[in-house]
Amino acid sequence: MKLKSIIYAMSLSVVIGGGVTGCTNDFEEINTDPNKMNVGELQPYGMFEQLFYGMASTQNYYSYYWNDELVQFTACTPMTAQERHRYKITDNQWNSLWSNYANKGANATHMYDLADKYDDNACRAVALTLKVYAMSNLTDLFGDIPYREAFKGDEGIDRPVFDSQKEVYEQMFAELELANDLYAAKPTFSRPTMDLMYNGDMAQWRKFNNSLYLRLLCRVSGRPEMNVGEKMQGMVNNTTKYPVFASNADNAMVNNTGVDPYYNYFRPIEINKEKFSKNSYKVTEQFLKMTVLTDGSYNEQDPRLTTWATRYSDSKDWKGTVSGCSPEDAGVVSEGTAYLNYEVLVRDDAPAFIMDYSEVMFILAEAAAKGYISGGESVARDYYEKAVTASCKKWAVYEQYSLVKAPIDDVNVGKLLSGRLAGWDNNPDKERLIAEQKFLSLFWVGMEAFHEIRRTGYPRLVIGDGTHYNDFQFPQRMAYSSTTMGANPDNTKAALERMGGENNMRTPVWWSVKAITGSFPTANQPKN
Repeated sequence: MKLKSIIYAMSLSVVIGGGVTGCTNDFEEINTDPNKMNVGELQPYGMFEQLFYGMASTQNYYSYYWNDELVQFTACTPMTAQERHRYKITDNQWNSLWSNYANKGANATHMYDLADKYDDNACRAVALTLKVYAMSNLTDLFGDIPYREAFKGDEGIDRPVFDSQKEVYEQMFAELELANDLYAAKPTFSRPTMDLMYNGDMAQWRKFNNSLYLRLLCRVSGRPEMNVGEKMQGMVNNTTKYPVFASNADNAMVNNTGVDPYYNYFRPIEINKEKFSKNSYKVTEQFLKMTVLTDGSYNEQDPRLTTWATRYSDSKDWKGTVSGCSPEDAGVVSEGTAYLNYEVLVRDDAPAFIMDYSEVMFILAEAAAKGYISGGESVARDYYEKAVTASCKKWAVYEQYSLVKAPIDDVNVGKLLSGRLAGWDNNPDKERLIAEQKFLSLFWVGMEAFHEIRRTGYPRLVIGDGTHYNDFQFPQRMAYSSTTMGANPDNTKAALERMGGENNMRTPVWWSVKAITGSFPTANQPKN
C-alpha cells in the first residue's frame, strides 16, 4: 500500500472532539484495524515514516485542491463538481480537513510517547516539530481546538475542552522551545535513510523547528499581547540558540525519489494532463495580474510564471479564468485560459514543499518594516530582496522540466527586483509589497497562502458573482463538521461563543485581520 494513502489513526490516542474518523472523503484511507498492527509494540521510527510522508503528500494535495482554489491561484471553472473557488464547501469536506490534521497531530503525539518509552531524544524532538506543524494547520483552519486535552482517549477524555486559539499558540510555542532544546543536545536519529528531507541531520531539523516558530510568531503578530517583537528580536540576536534557515539548502521539503513508495502525490501514471490542468484547474486573472504587466510598450513578467503555468495552445498572451464566477459564465471565462504546468508539477519524483528559506526572509522583512525587530527600512529591503531571489532560485531548479524554457537566472531575477511587479523603489506601500510577494512565494506550499491572506488582507481579491454559498464573503475559517459538533456539543458551542460567531466560514479566527479590525478588505464590496 502506498505511503501517501496510509495514516495510522490509533484508537487510543485520536480523540479530539469527534470527527477523526471517516476522512476518506477526498484523500486518505485510515487504518484502524487492530488486527493489522498493535501500536503499542511500535518503535517511534515505525511512526515517523507513515506520519511524515503522509503529511507531505497531504500538503501537495491540499495545495492543488484547496489552497489554490481559495486564494485564486487557480479556479476549476470548467467543472461544476469542484466548486471551492465559489466557496461551496460541504460538511463532509470540513470533516475531512479536521480528520486529516487531527490524525497527524495524534500520530505525532504517539510518536513522542513511544520516544519516551525508548528514551530517544531525536524522535522526541522530531515528533514535537511535526505535531506543532500539523496542529498549527488545524487551529489556523478552524480556530479554537482541543490541545491540552487532545489525544487522551486512553485517559478517559473523550470530550476534550477546546482551548482558545491564544492558548493553543502558547502551547505550540512551548513545545517548539522544548524541541529546540532537545535538538541542541545533538541526539542521534538512528534511521537516517527514512528521512528524505534531512537524512536524519538534527541540526537541519532544528533549523526547521525554529523557522516554523518564526512562521507562527508572524501569524499572531497582529495581537500585541503575544509580544512577538520581543520574541523575534531575541531569535535574531541569538542565532546560536535559535538557528533558522540560512539558504535554500535548508528548505523543508521531501525529496521524493520516484521509487516505490516515495512518489510525489501527483504521478503521470495516475493523472493525465487534461485531468490535472487543461480541463479543470485554470490559472486565474488574479494570479496573472500579480505576475504579468503589459502597459503599452512596457512588458514585464515574473520569471517563475512559465514554471508555474502554461499558456493556452500557441497563444502569445496570458489569459486567466475568473475565480468565483457563476456557473452560467464558466464556459466563457474558461475558454483559452492558461493552466498549471503539468510537466513541472506532475512527476514521480517531484518534491513536497513544507517551508522555504524565502518565507523566513519575508517574515524578517515584515518584522523589520514594522519595527518588530531593529534595522528599519534598509534591513527590511535586504531581507525582502533575499526572499524574492530565494523564491525564484528555488523554482529555477525545476524550470528544466518545463516545455517552454524561460530561464530563472540572475538577469531575470534582477529585472523582477527593479521592475514594477516587485521592485522595492517602485512600490511605496512596503507592507503590501512584502505581503503580496510572500503570497506568491507560497505557491504549492500547503495551505500557507490561505492562512496568510486572512492574516494580512493582501492581495485584495475580487469576490466573484458565484460565491453566494458564503454570502459573497471570503472564507475566514472552516466550520466544525456536524460529526465534531455532535460528538462534543458543549465544548464546540463554548468555542464558538468565545470566537464570537456562528459555526460557518464567516466567523474569523483570532489572529486574522478581520478579527482584529472588524472587516476583511477586498477589491470589491460584498453583495450583501
